[in-house]
Amino acid sequence: MRFLKKFGFRSQYPLSAIALLVFLASCDSLFNKNEDKEPIARVGDTYLYKEDIASLLESNISKQDSAYFVTNYINNWASKQLLLSKAKINLPEDKLSEFEQLVNDYRTDLYTRAYKEALVQQGQDTTISPSQLRLFYEREKENFKLKEKLVKLRFIELPKQFLNKEEVSRRIKRFNAEDVEYLDSIGVQFTKLNFNDSLWIRASRVIEEVPPLTFENQERYLKKSQFFELEDSLGVYLAKVINVLEVNDIAPLSYIEPNIKQVLLNRRKLNYIRKLETEIIDEAIKEKDFEVYGQDE
Repeated sequence: MRFLKKFGFRSQYPLSAIALLVFLASCDSLFNKNEDKEPIARVGDTYLYKEDIASLLESNISKQDSAYFVTNYINNWASKQLLLSKAKINLPEDKLSEFEQLVNDYRTDLYTRAYKEALVQQGQDTTISPSQLRLFYEREKENFKLKEKLVKLRFIELPKQFLNKEEVSRRIKRFNAEDVEYLDSIGVQFTKLNFNDSLWIRASRVIEEVPPLTFENQERYLKKSQFFELEDSLGVYLAKVINVLEVNDIAPLSYIEPNIKQVLLNRRKLNYIRKLETEIIDEAIKEKDFEVYGQDE
């Protein structure tokens, strides 16, 4: 339904440091002279190869643009290499050691995080049962107090020139099976509609969709069992409010279920990772791949 679509319903290190550290870590291995590759540039003992750039060029790029890109890439690469050489010569030894440690730490974090994520995706159960959701909700419901009013309502926006407004108003108020069938049959004439009155919606979203409705006058119109008709230069807005929850009321489970599910999945993920880490250490000890020395000294 058109209305529903619209209505409702850091890494530990700075990026610049990471870029520098990854570059520092990779430059010696990536660009050393390799007799099997075709070099296109050299700075000292470090080489840039044709294949390093080939994957960066788009297939539909013109020769002129390609040449411009390659020239700029080579110049940027050379500038970094030269600055790197100067840095290694001029930076204090303790600073170089600090950077090297950061490189090693980041590399370790990158690999281990990726490996753990892969293991989690393969082995973690992502099913959350309704009983698990309900149990968590009942246990923690005092932490789920609303910070904004919620409403359930049926809603129609009519064009200004719509001729049978009274009939539509009567049917959206009563809303029995015959009324629903009738309103559906002429729905193409409505500017917006929402007949799903079992869905909790933030009051602010209702206000966005009904311009004559404001935060100042919402208490008058957004009340349980209230029918309202508002109008402006754009159209006529008809709504039947079914229910209302106020600020500091407990949020209904249906409204916060996605959040609860994510919390439970995150907890399950952490527990699963801890279990994996324990099993990895236990296995390494058993296979004598991991030993700790000097603890009794």
